[in-house]
Amino acid sequence: MDSARGVAVLAATAAALTVILPSGISDARTVQPARLSSAAAASQPRPSLSALVAEARRLSNQIDALGQQFDALRIQMSHARAEARLAELAAKRDTAALAGSRQAVAQLAEQGYMNEGLDPTLELLTSGDPAQFLNQASTVQELDSRAGERFSALQAAQTAATRARETALQQITSVKALQRQMNAKARAIQAKIDVINSAAMQQAMQIFQQTGQYPQVTLPMANTVGAVALRYALSRRGYPYVWGAAGPRAFDCSGLVVWSFAQEGISLPHYTGNLWNSGMHVSRSELQPGDLVFFYQDLGHVGIWIGNGLMVDAPTYGQPVQVQPVDWGIYEGAVRIA
Repeated sequence: MDSARGVAVLAATAAALTVILPSGISDARTVQPARLSSAAAASQPRPSLSALVAEARRLSNQIDALGQQFDALRIQMSHARAEARLAELAAKRDTAALAGSRQAVAQLAEQGYMNEGLDPTLELLTSGDPAQFLNQASTVQELDSRAGERFSALQAAQTAATRARETALQQITSVKALQRQMNAKARAIQAKIDVINSAAMQQAMQIFQQTGQYPQVTLPMANTVGAVALRYALSRRGYPYVWGAAGPRAFDCSGLVVWSFAQEGISLPHYTGNLWNSGMHVSRSELQPGDLVFFYQDLGHVGIWIGNGLMVDAPTYGQPVQVQPVDWGIYEGAVRIA
C-alpha cells in the first residue's frame, strides 16, 4: 500500500521507457486501451501512461486495503465458528439434561407419590399403627420434596435448552453473514485485479512493478524478538504480494509480519488492526530494528522497521516484498513485540 512513496522513481522510470515501449504505442506518454469499436476509439482520448500508472497504484492500494478487511473478517469468522461449535455442544448438553429431568419427573409420577397419595391426616385416622404411619409420612414428605426439586430442575433445564438452541442458531447466522461479507470482499478484490491485468494496464503495470527498491542493508546482530523476525522478513525479499497470504512464498503486509514472527514461535493475528494491539507502543525516537511500523489512519498497512529510515514490507498488489523508505507523512505509530 505504500507504493505512493516511489513517485520520483516512477517519473524517472516512465521517462526511461520512452525508448523501450513497444512500437505499437506511437507516443511514449500514452498507451492504447483495451480494444474498442472504431467509433468509440475515435471519440475517446487515449489515457496517458502516467494516468494509467496512477490508476494502477490506486487499484493496488485498494486491493491491499480490501485485503486487510478480508483478513479482519477471516479472524472474525474463525472466532464465530468456534463460538458456534461451543454453542452447538452446549445445546446438545442442555438437551440431554432436559431429557434426564423429564425422565426423573416421569418416574416419580409413575410411583404415585406426586398426585395419588392420601392426605396425611386421613391416613393417620385410618392407621392402626400411628408410629408406623408417622415414619411413612416423613418418607412421603421427603418424596414430595424431591418431586418439587425435580420439577424445578425440569423447568431450569427447559429454559437452558431453549436458550442454548437460540444461541447456536444466532452463531450459525453470524457465520453465514460473515461468509457473505468475505465473498463480497473477494469479488471486489478480484474485479480490481482483473482491471490491473487487462491489456490496457499492462504497460502501466510494467512501470509500477519497477518502482521497488532492493538496497543492501546491514542485518541487525541483536537477538531480540524483533531483530530475529526482521532477519526472517528480509530473507523474503522479492517474493510476491498476494492478498490474504502469510508465506512462505507469498505475503500481504500483515502476512509478512505474521510469518516472520512465527519462525521463532510467536503467534500473531493476521490483521493490521489486531497487530496494533499485540505489543508495546513505542515512539518514533525509540524505534529499534524489528519494531512494527503502521501507516494510514485506518492502520491499513504495516512494515518492519530496519533503521536509517528504511523498512521491509509487502507493499501492495503488483509489488513484491522489498526494502523501502518509510513515508513519515502517512506514518501512524509503532509497536514492539516482546
